[in-house]
Amino acid sequence: MRDIAGSEVPLRKFEGRVLLVVNVASKCGLTPQYNGLQELYDRYKDRGLEILGFPANDFMWQEPGTDSEIQQFCTTKYSVTFPLFSKISVKGKGIHPLYEFLTRPETNPKFHGKIGWNFAKFLLDRKGNVIARFEPKTEPLSPEVTEAVEHALAS
Repeated sequence: MRDIAGSEVPLRKFEGRVLLVVNVASKCGLTPQYNGLQELYDRYKDRGLEILGFPANDFMWQEPGTDSEIQQFCTTKYSVTFPLFSKISVKGKGIHPLYEFLTRPETNPKFHGKIGWNFAKFLLDRKGNVIARFEPKTEPLSPEVTEAVEHALAS
């Protein structure tokens, strides 16, 4: 994977951590979820949580900026410190292999399905298994998400 600054980052770097993988966008009605994602990250990062943000411009052109513009927006407006990656596609012909893995029934039998909008969230355990999926409108600090994260961190 390429991070938002353009450096290669092997996903193996996050091995042994609990991951919340989120497709993000800067010009979406759900963009304020960056606040909740950052708070969730601050609350649990020392216990082993990583939030991985993947900007995507797949839904009504709500992530039109360059990686540099996205990074500046996220840092300035939302003080994001969790890892952000280079803009990818999360659906359709150009779907990134990570999202192909997350959405196909062959590789994710319990939580597969197309991404319907920005801020869809996949929770992976320390072994890389998808253990939960949260729809875009599910707030990052909702009991549903925080309880799943706490359970994954305790396992």
